[in-house]
Amino acid sequence: MTESSEWLIYRGAGEPHDGIDRLPDPPPWRDFTSRDAAGAGDGSQDRRLGAHRHLAELHRPGAEELEMINAALYLRRPLLVTGSPGAGKSTLAHSVAYELGLGNVLRWSIVSRSELQDGLYHYDAIARLQDVQIAAQGGPSDPADPGGPGSGSGAPGAVEGIGGYIRLGPLGTALLPSDTPRVLLIDELDKSDIDLPNDLLNVLEEGEFAIPELERIADRLPDRTAEVLTADGEKVPVRDGRVRCRAFPFVVLTSNGERDFPAPLMRRCIHLELGRPDHSRLATFVRAHLGDEAARAGDDLVTRFLERSRSELLATDQLLNAIYLTDAAATPSRDRLADLLIQRLDRPR
Repeated sequence: MTESSEWLIYRGAGEPHDGIDRLPDPPPWRDFTSRDAAGAGDGSQDRRLGAHRHLAELHRPGAEELEMINAALYLRRPLLVTGSPGAGKSTLAHSVAYELGLGNVLRWSIVSRSELQDGLYHYDAIARLQDVQIAAQGGPSDPADPGGPGSGSGAPGAVEGIGGYIRLGPLGTALLPSDTPRVLLIDELDKSDIDLPNDLLNVLEEGEFAIPELERIADRLPDRTAEVLTADGEKVPVRDGRVRCRAFPFVVLTSNGERDFPAPLMRRCIHLELGRPDHSRLATFVRAHLGDEAARAGDDLVTRFLERSRSELLATDQLLNAIYLTDAAATPSRDRLADLLIQRLDRPR
């Protein structure tokens, strides 16, 4: 095997081998083992903020960024963060949650089909109907249906068990009453259809929403309360079929600047535009994720990345990929491999 191919795990030779045993540990931002450790949460803070964040002040905001973030905290208003891909928009939410001890970040990733209902809650009416039918036929009762066999959809037990078929979404969970705010990341809002930004207005303004399936039967529920599942997988009580926040969540809406938003939404948000990071901030970013040694070894790639980013659309996670792989692979074709990994995002297809 030639020196240049020694780092290859998959060789394309068509012969089975045990090369997978040589695969090094994953990059810290792609390491999902921490979510299994006791008390480690979902592992998202390490992946977002860096496993070596104690070595560097990752994403230390400038004066304007600090002022806008704190304005959103003081005013209990959503923070709309715009900027190019990889500028650190979504990481900002994790940074605030980590520093202020606000727990895991609730994330709602927006796609073109996303609707307000997806963020608030989901009611699985089909599963409930199936369980009631099974119970009515004398089958085993469902844990969510205390009424047991034969209870029927109108029996008291079936009414009490309705909460087991309702799961709050990220936005709905963020609006649960609590003494301290949750952090909610509504990521890439500009990917939504034209209606979603307007649909968000009332919920973000009032800090509450209704669950009609529970409102209709509230007077038949014990203490007018049903237990529902949260986006975190926990059971919480909902009274009178309404979720009302006490501490308004710290909401971060991100946008790549691909569309304009309606004035009513802009009026309700604090707007923060993230500029292109400089050499110092990129070096700090690399140091937090890969450590001091990797940051020093990849300093030339940081410089090249900055030079190219003046005329090309690049993302900082591409830089991380290049520095990690060229260090882990120890291949002599380092520069060529880095160029393959850092390809302009606005190139013609």
